[in-house]
Amino acid sequence: MIKIYYSSKSTIGKQTYSYVNASFKELLAIDVVKTNVTGTQWKEMAEHLKMTIGDLIDKEHPIYIENYDKDADLDEHGWIKVLDNHPEVLNFPIVILGNLFLQIKNPSDIEKHLDPNSAGINERKKI
Repeated sequence: MIKIYYSSKSTIGKQTYSYVNASFKELLAIDVVKTNVTGTQWKEMAEHLKMTIGDLIDKEHPIYIENYDKDADLDEHGWIKVLDNHPEVLNFPIVILGNLFLQIKNPSDIEKHLDPNSAGINERKKI
């Protein structure tokens, strides 16, 4: 099972979702813009990525700049509120493959973590 947390308002998010979806693996896709992600889930993802919750946020995103001080130094609960109120500021999609948590900065990077799927491919034999 592959889980992906992504923003459908992000080009990188949409492209990463397309790569994962095309893998024909069992997929649970969470569009953070449409589905509420709990503070506990954000905290767990940040911990597995060895980051703070604030590191998950694109502080250059126009919506972030419009609503928050660029140099804001919030605590964990403050950053969770930012993601609750403006989930589109998630900086990169997060893909979970079993116990492996990945923050995907380039959509094609996910390919090296997906097993090739040859199901349904008709291989030609040379005679």
